[in-house]
Amino acid sequence: MAQQDEHRDEPALHRTTTVEQGPFCTARCICGWRGPARRARSQARTDAETHTGG
Repeated sequence: MAQQDEHRDEPALHRTTTVEQGPFCTARCICGWRGPARRARSQARTDAETHTGG
């Protein structure tokens, strides 16, 4: 019997960070997604949470 990949049905892993760019903050993910530039860090964090479904 062939061995099944146990992780095959798991959703893609998303890890987000925020990056400062002058007066703006942007949320980014390891999947390549990037949120809009925000002046408020809290809004960039909210963008990241929305992206990850959290």
